Amino acid sequence: MTPVALGFRVKSGYAIAVAVRGSPSAPEVVSRHVVQLSDPDVAATRQPYHHGFFTHEEDAGKIARLVKIVERCAKRSVAALVEELRRAPRHGRFRAALVVGSVIDPKQVGNPHIRAHANEGRLFRTVLESALRTHGIPCDVIVEKQLAEKAAKALPCPDSDIKRTLAAFGKTLGGSWRAEEKAASTAAWLALGIKN
Repeated sequence: MTPVALGFRVKSGYAIAVAVRGSPSAPEVVSRHVVQLSDPDVAATRQPYHHGFFTHEEDAGKIARLVKIVERCAKRSVAALVEELRRAPRHGRFRAALVVGSVIDPKQVGNPHIRAHANEGRLFRTVLESALRTHGIPCDVIVEKQLAEKAAKALPCPDSDIKRTLAAFGKTLGGSWRAEEKAASTAAWLALGIKN
């Protein structure tokens, strides 16, 4: 059974996920996915703390309803992803790593607009973590600004080889291969080396 790691670049309302299997010294990219963390039919779930944020921010009832929808979407999307990956032959234990913009406590932010972003960042990170743990998948959180440094320290190759491997992942999967996919791939590769 081959270990599989999932890397996620968490965004507002969705996450880009990349699955990698093997070992840190010989990673193999498996797939790329868009994981919906919001409901496309309820636009406010994409940025629940922004929806009229100057007044809405204090409306706990509206926020609670939107958060419930976000939680439901995250659970459903992660369940579908995990089911798809578990159907693949030879896949063993799973591990995940989430790349996020920040882990700042929203209460520490004075500006209402920036606080709305901080609340959404925390919301989408935590619902994704919770959905993964429901499936027995442990996960780590990495702040994007620290990702390159962590990769340089933890991966068994120089920076040039890391970049070359990430580019090869993109060629293997085809289609667009942007910063989000590279971040998710790096996180997955790092997660291959973490022991449960």
